Formats: sequence, structure tokens, C-alpha cells
Amino acid sequence: MQQEQFDVRATDLGVLNSMTKYPSIPTYHTLDPRNGGLLDTTVEIAGTVLGTEKVDGTNARIVSLPDGSFLLGSREELLYAKGDLIGNQAQGIVAALRAVAETLAPVADDVVRVHFLEVYGGKVTAASKQYTGAKKVGFRLFDVAVIDDYRTILSRDAGAVSSWRDDGGQPYLHEEELAATAKRDGFELTPRLFELAAEELPRELEQTRAFLAEHLPTTLSALDGEAGGQPEGIVLRTPDRAVIAKARFQDYDRTLRRRSR
Repeated sequence: MQQEQFDVRATDLGVLNSMTKYPSIPTYHTLDPRNGGLLDTTVEIAGTVLGTEKVDGTNARIVSLPDGSFLLGSREELLYAKGDLIGNQAQGIVAALRAVAETLAPVADDVVRVHFLEVYGGKVTAASKQYTGAKKVGFRLFDVAVIDDYRTILSRDAGAVSSWRDDGGQPYLHEEELAATAKRDGFELTPRLFELAAEELPRELEQTRAFLAEHLPTTLSALDGEAGGQPEGIVLRTPDRAVIAKARFQDYDRTLRRRSR
């Protein structure tokens, strides 16, 4: 029996939105829910670890659909559909990504493909001055998901889809595939900093703070020569993205200051 052709206009956009949102990433050292500080426990990572720069911007996505259309979204909501005359201008995402989304090749198979990007600079966040003095806006690709069983997922209610997403249901490209996709589609990846064995990662708070400074003393994502240069942190991930965690300078600085009192 032939499957019904996908049509974005006949799709529950609330469920599609939930299916293509980027999930929350845990911190490398566990956040204390009582005060927002860091605890001594860490995310368990085995095997090879990739370190990439965590850029301080706003999470954005380009959702390419099987009917040849695409959607642009922020972390929480969909902002624009291909062919719209007017889009939601929140956080400058549509202005930054619409032209590049128009140039992407449509998906070749019956899948939903999602490019996840960080849009930064301009007036996007309070940290924008660390990346630009001329208020330039840039974007970096950090993940791509290709969802081939999207029909099954779209048949569920929004709550079930949210649980599927937060439990790691989204299938992400392996590092090698991600790099090839970025090259094919003309995107810069978030800067790759190092590759090491998980056993080499620091476990103590002070050692981790020193590790961040050693591997990322200044941002590698500056958009011009007037950038302040202070980086946000490092994302630690396995090549298959089965495990991922973030380590931010400010979390360690705040926690260590509190402990030194």
C-alpha cells in the first residue's frame, strides 16, 4: 500500500515542532537544584571525547520536510515557513537563516532533516559583544538530525513526542557525517578543539576550570577584530553523540567563588 504523500499543511505543527526541538544538554558537573551551583558528580563518558566550543547565542533550526518545504524555528517555536511573506522576527533567526535555508538541497528521501545552529552576535544575547564589535550576526552548525520514522512519531500526542525527544529519540549524525554534511551545505561547524580519551577528562571542579582555560582561552568564533573574545564554554561529546554535556566558565567561577567564602 502506497504511503500518503507528506503535506506540511495537513500536519499537526505542534507535534512537528516538538519532534524537531533541540533537547536540553546536561552540565558536565551536575547542577545543584538548590542554588544553581555545581556538585562534584559528573556525567559519565566513555571512549573518545570531542571538545567543541559552546557559542553563546540563540538556538535555531532549519527543518527540511519531505514535500520540499522547510521551516525555521527557535529552540521553542516555529517562526517561518518557506514562501511566507512575513515571519516572526524573534531573535533575528529568520533574518539570519532564511537565505541559506533557501539554498539547501531538499531532502532526497522520505525523511525529516533538521539542521541545528547557534545564531550569535548582533543583539542576540548580552554576550554578543564577545563575538563582534560591529554588531555582525553569524551562525554555526552544531548538530543534524535525520528522522526517518517521522510518520510514526507525528501520530503520537505532543506529550509522548516530548518524552521521546528528551529520552534521546532523535537520531543525530555521527561526527564524520556531520562534518561532511556541513561541507556539502556550506555551514561552518562550531569550532573543534580537541579529541581525547574520556579518562583524560578532569573530575574535580578546579581542575575542570583550568582545563577550560587551557583548551579555550579565547573564543574561536569571533566575527570581527573588535570582539571581546571571552568564550562561554566547551561542549563534551562522543563522536556518535550518544553522550553530550556542557561545561561553562561562569558555572565554575560562580561555584568556586561560593566555596572559597
